[in-house]
Amino acid sequence: MNIRQFLACTQSTSAGRRAEAASALTRAYLYGNLEADAAWEAKTAILALLDDPAPVVRRAMAEACAASARAPRPLVVALASDQTEVACLVLAASPVLTDADLVDAAAMGCETIRATIAARHHLSHAVAGALAEIGGADTLAVLARNPTARITTGRMLRMVERHGGDAGVREALLARADLPIEVRHAVGARLARTLSDFVTACGWLSPDRSARMSREAGERTVLELCDGAGAAATARIVKHLRITGQLNAGLILRAILSGQMAFAETAFADLTGLEHARVGTLLREPRGIADLHRRAGLAEALLPAVVAALSAWREAADGTSTLRGVGLSRRMIERAITACEDMPFSEMQGVMALLTRYEAEAARDEARAVARAIAEEALAREAARREADEAAAEWRAAQEAATLRLAADDIPEPTALDRIALDPRDRIGDRRFTDVASPEADIVAEREPRTDPVGAILDALPEAILASFREEQERVRLAAETEAASDAQDAPERRRLAA
Repeated sequence: MNIRQFLACTQSTSAGRRAEAASALTRAYLYGNLEADAAWEAKTAILALLDDPAPVVRRAMAEACAASARAPRPLVVALASDQTEVACLVLAASPVLTDADLVDAAAMGCETIRATIAARHHLSHAVAGALAEIGGADTLAVLARNPTARITTGRMLRMVERHGGDAGVREALLARADLPIEVRHAVGARLARTLSDFVTACGWLSPDRSARMSREAGERTVLELCDGAGAAATARIVKHLRITGQLNAGLILRAILSGQMAFAETAFADLTGLEHARVGTLLREPRGIADLHRRAGLAEALLPAVVAALSAWREAADGTSTLRGVGLSRRMIERAITACEDMPFSEMQGVMALLTRYEAEAARDEARAVARAIAEEALAREAARREADEAAAEWRAAQEAATLRLAADDIPEPTALDRIALDPRDRIGDRRFTDVASPEADIVAEREPRTDPVGAILDALPEAILASFREEQERVRLAAETEAASDAQDAPERRRLAA
């Protein structure tokens, strides 16, 4: 059948029959190993079917060519621009579509189209970046959940900036194994801001107080993320904080008071442009601290607190004293507060308020640690008590079982004499031992063998008695044999006398 005959036949049939014919023709073109002329005619017929008014026909062709790399590019591009249910079939997996085709489809399509593209395997940086810029919250959640999608750190930060308030987007990003540390911090900061906006809207906290609590929570999150993260990750998050305007003197002072000197050194190096080794050397010199502080552009009012905190840290590093506490160190905070007491009130007020909040936070952290240790100790004691009770119960059960076994072992087994005395078949009145013959007795006798009473008695006798009995029997036998031999010798003499 040539192309004219095929098209003429499809004009007068139903949409379902045309869809079946279109699917068969598409599969024949893709997998039928047609000759050149037949393949050209089939391709022309397939492209002509794109003008069919029934969407079911185009859907059938999309299902047939969605995963094939041999599908005609004009056919796939046309189907990608079709209705949503048709376009999604080829946009989800077609290897014929280029990044430009996907970006154009995402720009011109709806959120369903974008979500379908976001779920494609091995999505490129370009397509993922385009989706991060124009996609909605649902699309970005699908993109973040796609483990094969190549998303840059900047695009992830853009996703947090655009739709970080959506819980689905945050959860999907946090579930990624390759999530950079700066993106993790951005997600935490966005969550803190969302909670701050919520409590402010409810009237539970004032906007200023809520903003301060959100900022301090973000600072704690930064230090927790950098703890053990490595020098490279710490440098990246410090750079991110500087670019976003979150790297300030308060955060650096918190890092010093918390003993996070790696973060403090990285922050000073980033702000001053000095090498890490040079910064580490200056932090161990009292006059070098002031130079670093001024070159970093930090507030002059915080310098006495920074110097006092670093002095306490050096003493702890040298072994002169010890620092205790979870998170913020109360000893370092006390040293900083003492150093700021001689400052003018106008300069001291803000610094003392900050240090007082840090001291209260450190005290609460220590109280939490103590309460947690007490709770863990109580749980351990309770678990030990339960184990002891279970062991005691098992021991009692074992003792009871052993007592029952011993009681059962103390009951003597019936001896042969007992069995003979108790066996009704061996009683004197049993019909089997009477002189009266009966068929029933014979039948019972045949079914139940009799017990030998003499043998049973001999079996029940002690071994010593049996040995004595056997010796007596042997002496009687020997005496009988001797007497018989003597009689045999005297027999001729008796016969002679008798004669």
